[in-house]
Amino acid sequence: MVLLKDEKEYRGVLPFLRKGKCLVLLYDAIRPLLPQVQKPARYTGGEVNMTVKDPAKMDIRFAFCFADTYEVGMSHLGLKILYHVLNKEPNVYCERAFAPWVDMETKMRENHIPLYTLETFTPLDRFDMLGFTLQYEMSYTNVLNMLDLAGIPLLANKRGEEWPLVVAGGPCAFNPEPLCDFIDLFMVGDGEEQIVELVREYDAFKKKGASREEFLLHMAKRQGFYIPRFFRDSYFENGDFKALTPTRDDVPATILKAFLPDMDAADYPDSFIVPFTEAVFDRVSLEIARGCTRGCRFCQAGMLYRPQRERSMETLMKQAERLIASTGYEEISLSALSTGDYSCLPQLVRGLMEQHKKDRVSVSLPSLRIDSVLGETLEETRQVKKTSLTFAPEAGSQRLRDVINKGVQEQQLLDNVRDAFEKGWNGVKLYFMIGLPTETEEDLLGIPALAKKVTEQYYAVPKEQRQKGLRVTCSASSFVPKPFTPFQWEPQNSIDQLMDKQRFLRENFRMRGVEFNWHEPHLSFLEAAFARGDRRLGRVLLRAHELGCRFDGWNDCFRFDLWMQAFADCDIRCEDYAYKRYDLDAPLPWDHISCGVSKEFLKREWHKAEKGELSPDCRQHCHGCGIRATFGKGVCRTCG
Repeated sequence: MVLLKDEKEYRGVLPFLRKGKCLVLLYDAIRPLLPQVQKPARYTGGEVNMTVKDPAKMDIRFAFCFADTYEVGMSHLGLKILYHVLNKEPNVYCERAFAPWVDMETKMRENHIPLYTLETFTPLDRFDMLGFTLQYEMSYTNVLNMLDLAGIPLLANKRGEEWPLVVAGGPCAFNPEPLCDFIDLFMVGDGEEQIVELVREYDAFKKKGASREEFLLHMAKRQGFYIPRFFRDSYFENGDFKALTPTRDDVPATILKAFLPDMDAADYPDSFIVPFTEAVFDRVSLEIARGCTRGCRFCQAGMLYRPQRERSMETLMKQAERLIASTGYEEISLSALSTGDYSCLPQLVRGLMEQHKKDRVSVSLPSLRIDSVLGETLEETRQVKKTSLTFAPEAGSQRLRDVINKGVQEQQLLDNVRDAFEKGWNGVKLYFMIGLPTETEEDLLGIPALAKKVTEQYYAVPKEQRQKGLRVTCSASSFVPKPFTPFQWEPQNSIDQLMDKQRFLRENFRMRGVEFNWHEPHLSFLEAAFARGDRRLGRVLLRAHELGCRFDGWNDCFRFDLWMQAFADCDIRCEDYAYKRYDLDAPLPWDHISCGVSKEFLKREWHKAEKGELSPDCRQHCHGCGIRATFGKGVCRTCG
């Protein structure tokens, strides 16, 4: 163990812990703990392609915090992109921190070791900024736990100038209210340019000696930045949400999302960090498009990331070549909300396969719609190996698919899986949702019926032509009403209703070669509450953290009883958020945020859902969602 005698000499350069009268390098304090925990490579850093800079020469130190385990965070494309763009700034050092698993957390607390970054083993309280990405509502307790592990005050109003600025972005930032007590600044929208703007402005204010309050007020006037302290919430006498209004005349009442107009011009990493331990996704991810034109009425991402923008095939081929060379990965995953809608998909896959055939690199196609034209593309992808094939019918009946505006026919799915079975696939994953608005028992019965028809397509292929061992996996998640969707006003099914539907499906899913999976309805119940929550849920979140809630998205850590105690202790009912049916004209806790899609458009789509009417793909007909008027860009024919 290295002991340092002069704290002044090493402050801000080397991370340390005080042990009596000496300073101990943090890494030396951590090293004895590693043999005592699962997957110690989660905590060691030093991976291939990790950015190395001299912290002493940096003006801004930024800790990118992912509120889940290392292997989950290291699979997230957004982390890789923002890590890259920040570290391109010559005076900024972006480092990474992840939520330690419960065994490591216990050891850290026992040994008084603060949460640190993997690049330099520096405690988080030494940074200028901590940036959390909010991907999932049930990660919120991990945000609080990471701050607590770092010794940083949880409440924003308790953090003075000496503490890091705590910022957050990601899809959950479009309804930031449940986290407003804890976050200083939210970034809403596309982050590549926005996060660079944030650190540059912070650097300028820091060099002027300006206060935190002055900096936050400055950022509150810029597009895409929401500063909770400059807004006040109010409620009606019956407890319903009333309004969120600025406390200052010079702060805009509506926060419009940051928008990246040109995907080809957007920065993208030339290399990804390669973990020493297995990540959830060990492969190169190519973001081929952002946004979607389909308009599924339950899909939040399809609304938040409008308009659809594609990267050119030329750009993607160059990115793939550099990433394969720098990482050694053997698989390329094409990332988009609807991969099959990419305008040059067959040509792109053919080009990637030809470019990397000598290296035995495969190409996978996630997020496929069942009406995607796949024949030629499947032929290309099977040249190296057959990667997973996943389709999302979402509902078992055509009636319900029309209600949710899925806009696809059953026969299209059957034709595609038959084509895949003929080309040598023997495994298909099908994703469904239960608890959707207007769902009936007949709609539910359509799910196993559709799975059975898929198996029949397999057995219809001549025995000598098909691969042995049919595997059809059907997963049914529970519908969660989300902000900025036409179903944001809808209540969620109760836990008992969802459990009854799951039981009903299990009884009807007894067929050879088919596996049925389902999601924990208690977890979906909480997710719905926090997805549509207001600021009052901050008290519940803080109490849940105090009771020990963390890793709530993991079945072996989720404690529903503690969550119910937290709600009871705060005299708040979770049902009032998850099961509430909002009036179409009622104020909503996220009305002050704008993703560019108008509320009037969402209301029109809600009425269409009531009637079971379809809205065609935006590329066929403009529905006036508001994106063109807001950003001057669109992809449908009317908009150009």
